[in-house]
Amino acid sequence: MRVYVCGVRGSTLAPGMEFLRYGGHTSCVALSHDGQRPSLLLDAGTGIRRVSSFFEGLPFEGSLVLGHLHWDHTQGIPFFAAGDHPGSRVDLYMPAQGDTEAVLDRLMSPPHFPVKASELRGSWNFFALEPGEAVIEGFSVLALEIPHKGGRTFGYRVSDGGGSVVYLSDHCPTVLGPGPEGLGAYHEAALELVSGCDVLLHDAQYTDEELPAKAHFGHSSCGYAVGLAEAAGVGRLLLFHHDPPRTDDQIDSIVACYRDATVLVEGAAEGMVIDVP
Repeated sequence: MRVYVCGVRGSTLAPGMEFLRYGGHTSCVALSHDGQRPSLLLDAGTGIRRVSSFFEGLPFEGSLVLGHLHWDHTQGIPFFAAGDHPGSRVDLYMPAQGDTEAVLDRLMSPPHFPVKASELRGSWNFFALEPGEAVIEGFSVLALEIPHKGGRTFGYRVSDGGGSVVYLSDHCPTVLGPGPEGLGAYHEAALELVSGCDVLLHDAQYTDEELPAKAHFGHSSCGYAVGLAEAAGVGRLLLFHHDPPRTDDQIDSIVACYRDATVLVEGAAEGMVIDVP
């Protein structure tokens, strides 16, 4: 399994020279089977535009799985050229919450946007996910509900029989208790998703010092992500969903704080390509 990190920023874009190394696009991760183009996409922030470059004008055929429906995870949908293509086949999955297509049309339709989700070119199919396991594009996908403010949110564990990648882009564990270090509970769903995985991409929007004033926005701290990864025996942790004003140098400093952690800690950066395991 190959992982392409296409967008790493949370909440909104971060353009500018001080954001070039880690990138300013919002959340999107692409997964492929060995030697193939990506066929499973996790979230559709503006980073999904990068996915089209892998197809060189050819249509995308695969699935797009949304963790939740906030703007920074959906605004790239109409700008995904390989998906908005006459020959495409896009199966879009999202946490169940009513009529899937109608919910998406509330995100993108006049007067807010000129094109509805149902008007995208190609074959777009819309599916509601409930917690549990599913086979999507030949991957085993475990979906579990995790706490995050403002709408039903899932975390995902994706396996191909040889390795596993876990995606918890937006996660607010403090609502379930302070946990062992006051940064949030290592709750059942998080531990089940993360336990023993090869690669974890985890919400790390805030520093531990910022968390008390900002936890109500619905995100995790860097220290929580590291502590969860250590407790669950993760192989490699990518701090993800960087705060929009967080500069490259500031992310470097945060990562350096965890050089002695028992898990490999890195900052997720656009353009990363990871072979798992």
